[in-house]
Formats: sequence, C-alpha cells, structure tokens
Amino acid sequence: MSTTVLSLAGQLSNEEVVARVKLLAQREREATATLIAHLAVLDERQLYLAEGCASMFTYCVQVLHLSEYAAYSRIEAARAARRYPIILDLIGDGSVNLTTVGLLVPDLTPENHADLLESAKHKSKRQVQELVAQMRPQPSVASSIRRLPSPRLAAENPGHSDLSAPTLELSPAVEAAVPARRPVIAPLAPQQYKVQFTANAETHAKLLRAQELLRSQIPDGDVGEIIDRALTALLNDLTKRKFAATDRPRESDADRQRSSRGTIPRSRHIPAEVKRTVWTRDGGQCGFVAHDGRRCTERAFLEFHHVVPYSAGGEASAENIQLRCGSGPSNGLAAQPP
Repeated sequence: MSTTVLSLAGQLSNEEVVARVKLLAQREREATATLIAHLAVLDERQLYLAEGCASMFTYCVQVLHLSEYAAYSRIEAARAARRYPIILDLIGDGSVNLTTVGLLVPDLTPENHADLLESAKHKSKRQVQELVAQMRPQPSVASSIRRLPSPRLAAENPGHSDLSAPTLELSPAVEAAVPARRPVIAPLAPQQYKVQFTANAETHAKLLRAQELLRSQIPDGDVGEIIDRALTALLNDLTKRKFAATDRPRESDADRQRSSRGTIPRSRHIPAEVKRTVWTRDGGQCGFVAHDGRRCTERAFLEFHHVVPYSAGGEASAENIQLRCGSGPSNGLAAQPP
C-alpha cells in the first residue's frame, strides 16, 4: 500500500500536492477529534476492563498500539472534552492541538474555559506556556551553577547527580540548582523565563571572570543580568557586522572608495546604507510572501536577496533587495514586499 500511495502522490503536480496535504491534515484533525470523543465514552463506561486492560492507558498502549505520549495526551484530552465539549470542535478545526489542551487542562474551569481556549487559538507551545505563566506565575529561579557528573558516573548512577562534586555559587545569596543537560527555556511568570544550559569549562571561566569584573555594577553577581548584558553587546555586534544595522552609521572604507569613484552601474555590491534600510524595513525577518499572503516568519540564516536577480539586471537598491532565509524559494516564485 505504501508504495502505491507514494507512487500516486508522486504523479501529482506541485499545486495538487499542496492542496492534498492541506485536505489530509484537516481530515487527520477531524479524525483525532472523533477518536477523542469515542475514547471519552469508552473511558467513562470503563469498557477497557472487558478488553482485559486494568486502565485506559494500558488499553491505548497495548490494544490501540499508541505510544505512551500519544495515549496520555489523548486520554487527557478525552477527559477534558467530557467536561468541556467545545474542545472537540477546536481540535477538529485546528484551532488548538493536543499539546495546547494538555497545557491548559489544569487551569480550565466552567467559568473560564471558553475565554481561555479562545485565547489559546492558533498559539504555539511557547505562547501557550506564557499564557499559563500569566495565570500561574512561579517564583524566580536562583542564579547558580553546578558541575555535572562525569559520563562514567552518570552511566553508573542514572538519574542521580554527582552530589560529591563541588557546587560553585554565582550568587552568594542563593543555593545552587542542578542544571539540565539539554537547554531549557520556560516561562515562569509574565516577562520572566527560566533558562538552563550546559556550559563547558571555558564558558564557565568566562562567566566567573565577567562576574568578578562587574561586581561594582552587579554586586550579587546575578547571572541573568550578566547574560543580558553579554547578549545585548553580541546582538549589537552581529547586526552591525552582518546587516550594517547601527544607530550611528559610518561609511566603510570600501563604500568610501566607491563613493569617490561614483556609483558603479550593475555592481553586485550592496552598500551599507541599503543594508540598513532593508534590515529596518523587513524588521529583521525573511521578506518572502507566499501566494496566499502568508509571510515567512524565519529570523535565522538571513541573507540579502535580489528580488530581480543580479544576472537579470537587478540593481542593489533597497527596492530590489529583501531579507531572505536560507530555505526561502529562489526559483522565480513571485514575492511581494512585506
């Protein structure tokens, strides 16, 4: 079957593939909502018991062959939908997904569920987490650093931290906290985030040195303040180098030489002034706009792009230059100014 389906899909035109994918995604959402509705009834009647399963979770994993995460998210959505049936409609039309429902379930009440679900429509996971953080703000996380266990110790004692390792406090007023190995960015409260990452020895040394040098300005050595200052300086430098974005533009040596010779027609070079204009106009975001009016949201891997190709006579002017991401189409597809 898989070969046949793939073969048939391969015979479709680009427009047909896009249309078919959208249709199939909608059918999948509708099927998910229908499945959740039936799971809600099955769960309420405890029909899983007659199937030889002691719990709804066991039934979903062993009989329906769902993954543990898929089973949990669908059971959670099914139980929430029994209380608030509107959830099924929102899942069916794509307004919310199972991840959104899972994040909101602890805060849904008969009084607020309609407004809360409305606020979460078409939101990303991070945006929904921020919405939850507004309702349930958590205390700030203490600034600290702790050496992670060696790979050997971690393998011998999975799930346990190296409690014998020395704890290096970055703030004398707080206790050390155990960092996660994978980067973590999670909203705690409005305008506050918990950030965790694993640093190597060199980064650790730089952080401690910055803490020492900034003691007069940041007496408690708050890591959050130090990182904020470092990122501000880094972003200013990166945008200035890559996109010539600066509040005090200064003509480069190359631009000064070109100015002395006059404007060079058909030059591939993009002047710094044009880069600054384009960067400001496009808002540091990919400027490609699809046929349906949706603008690309990428802010990474941005490059200056000739809308009318240089080879076709396109000038390096602000009107003909856009910011484009690395994955943006460059095959002649129509683009509109943002």
